[in-house]
Parts: sequence; C-alpha cells; structure tokens
Amino acid sequence: MRKSTSGVLTSLVFLPALLLGCSGEEGPGSTATSPTFHRDVEPLLQEHCMSCHSPGNIAPFSLTTYDAARTVANLLAASTRDRTMPPWGAEETDECQPPHGWRDDLRLTEEEIAVFEAWAAAGGPEGDPAAAPPPFVAGAGGLAGVELEVSPEAPFVASGDADQFRCFVMDPGLAETRYINGVHVLPGNRKVVHHALVYLDKEGVADELADEEGGYDCFGGPGFSGELVAAWAPGAVPLEFAPNIGAELPVGARLVMQVHYHPAGATADPDTTRLQMRFTQGVPEYAMGVALIGNFGSPLAEGGGLLPGPNDANGVEFLIPAGAKDHVETMQLRLPESVSASETYLYGAGTHMHYVGTDMKVSLEHEQGAAGGAGEQCLVQTPRWDFSWQRAFYYDVPIAELPRLRGGDLLTMRCTYDNSTGNPFLAKALKEQHLPAPVDVRLGESTLDEMCIAALIYLTKNQ
Repeated sequence: MRKSTSGVLTSLVFLPALLLGCSGEEGPGSTATSPTFHRDVEPLLQEHCMSCHSPGNIAPFSLTTYDAARTVANLLAASTRDRTMPPWGAEETDECQPPHGWRDDLRLTEEEIAVFEAWAAAGGPEGDPAAAPPPFVAGAGGLAGVELEVSPEAPFVASGDADQFRCFVMDPGLAETRYINGVHVLPGNRKVVHHALVYLDKEGVADELADEEGGYDCFGGPGFSGELVAAWAPGAVPLEFAPNIGAELPVGARLVMQVHYHPAGATADPDTTRLQMRFTQGVPEYAMGVALIGNFGSPLAEGGGLLPGPNDANGVEFLIPAGAKDHVETMQLRLPESVSASETYLYGAGTHMHYVGTDMKVSLEHEQGAAGGAGEQCLVQTPRWDFSWQRAFYYDVPIAELPRLRGGDLLTMRCTYDNSTGNPFLAKALKEQHLPAPVDVRLGESTLDEMCIAALIYLTKNQ
C-alpha cells in the first residue's frame, strides 16, 4: 500500500487497506461481506475526492452524501479502476521507473479500488450511519505558519464558453530579501478556478504587461522568463520544505500568478485567488529553484535542442501535421558545467504540453565517468497527459538520497502528440475555436499551438 509524504537552463534556483467481510452490516443489494458507504467508501471519498467533489468546488457533482454517491456508484468504480480519478499524472511504465516514490501521491491502492468495485457491485449499500467518519469540512485550507499573503489588486470575473488564462502582478512589498520555506495558493471561486501557477519576476518586467488593475491575459505562460515558485490544482496541498530549504524572494521582485479559469459558458462570481508564504529564519542551507527546459524550435549550435522528427518538411522543425497520431518530438540539453559548481539535487520534476499532447517522458543521462556511473535515468513520465491536471511531482526521500544534477548530464524531453479528432481534448479545443478539423500545429502559446517543457525542481547547497 502506498502512503507517501504530493529553452535553456535558467538560474538554478490513504487510509489503511480495507478488509472486506469484517462486518455484518447490510443494505439494499448488499451481502454480509460487502463494503458499505459510511464505513468503507465515505472515508476514501473524503481523503481523495471531496476536495473537488463538494458543494462550491470545481467538480460537476458532489459526493458528500450517501444519496449523491450511490447515484454514481458504477462511475466511481469505473473511473477509479481506469485511474482517471483521482487525477494523478506521473506513472510507472515499462520504460520509466522513477528513482523514488512521490510525496503526496493521490493514487488509490488496489485494495481501495476494490472497495469501490465491490460496493458498486453490491448495489451501493449505505450501512450504519454510526460508522461514518466525522463530517467532511471543505477546509479553507491554508499554509501552516503563514507570514505573508498577497492577492490581485482587483477581483476577476470569468465568463464565456472558452477557458481563460489571466495573469495578476502582485508586489510582496518586502523591505529585505526573504527565502520562501512554504507556499500555497488559495483559490477564491473554486467553481471556476481550474489551476494556478505563480512565477517570480525579479526584474519587475510584468508591470509593463499589466493593465490599470494589475492583470493581463496570458495563455501558455506569463509572457516573460520567470522562475516557477508555486502551483495549485484541485486536491493540491501546501508546498512545505524543511527549515533549511528556501527559495529566494528578492527586494523589489514581483510575483505573477497565472490563473486558469473554466467558466463553462456562464458568468461567474468574482474571484480573488490568494498566495500564502512562510519564510526561513535567515539564509537557508539549501536554495530551492525551478528550471523550465524545452520548447526548442531548432537544433542548438553546441548540440542538442530540437532533434529530427518524423514529419520534418523543411529541415529540423517542430511540426505536428493535421491528422497525425503518435507524433513524437524530442529535445535535449546538456547541462552546463556551472551546475557542478555546487551540490545540486533534483527535488522533483514535472511536464508541460498543451491539448494535442498525450505522453511526455523526461530522462537524464549522466556523462561517462560521472560519479554514480553512466546510464539513463527516467525522472518522470506522464503517459496519459491531461492539460486539465498539471502539477509538479516531488521525490519522497531525504535530501542526501535525491538524484544529483551535474554539468555534462544530458536531459531529454520526449513529447508525444495526437493531432487527430480521436484526441478528445483536441476535439473540444477545435469546437471552442469553431474549427471543423485539425490544423498543423507548431510551437507557441495559443490554444492550438504546442509546447514541450520539463520542469526541474532542485536544491543547491548554499556556500
């Protein structure tokens, strides 16, 4: 059973297993050995599902009551068995065995999936309400020990049929450089806030992009080269580090929060999504940072960059022809020797594509003769990529056991795409763009452009 604790290189910055047949409780369609809602199913729903499937949250229906859950009992069994729910992108595959397990892993165990299946097969018996866990409370959430909270200058009202991406420029107003030790995004209107990413703008260039209310439209990214410092998706928990780890937040820097809104054809209530932070006491032993690597449109002069693809028409190019299935684009970057100047540990990794993407694998090959030996190591793979559920994945081991990054290591990003109407995510995007059929896709930030980016979350030993 799982129980865990969830381009160029930029500056290196669920419950116990449930045993069936342990009670004689019965309900409609049940047997003496079938699981019941209150004793067996409700605890799993609280742990893994209700953060989205509860009144006022983004899921299309609630699972907080017996009647509501029983109505979709078969759907619960099917969606947990095929692991579309709870949403979790990183998977172990025949070609990718990540070096460690993941923190805050949302996936259900086989025993937990079997509970949903057995409950549905028995007709969804309710059981004894006295066996229910304490009522679910959709927590305001929040970061323990929060010291600073920032928010947009003005609320935002999402509306229309298409998803909206809005960036908000926020000034933390620091009098001295601080080091972020914990960070959490608190969505304001959970009905429409789909996910959020927070970038660090050290130079304050986002001020030039913002309107009079401190915001601007920003599909695909913030519109500047900034480090990613926080992310939120439904079910996410605060990102917290040990006291000796922190991410630098310089005086004068801005925090730019990109919020993905999903209005679904309605005009939503105003949203004010907030960012909470906690800091270290003084300069920490380890600095945390994020490198976003990829989106190479051509080969690099020094080698790597975009590699030749199957449908290149004019030299090496990023091109996904209309109708192409299982189209692969591969990019590489050899880490600069400066990476070896300090102890650098890989804390976690993530992937990023758009609607045409279906599978992304990020791997690292150590240079011959490097400490730890040569050979390729798969860092993360998201073989059922879903643009709607994006997050970073953090290795669940002590710092000393984390993978090391060194100058000369070769990072490879392999991105697979389906640019056909057989891709349901693309079909939806085409409908929203009022297009009758797929079109050729290239790199870019608009709805029908694509990306291929690896996010490396790393720690460096402060000197």
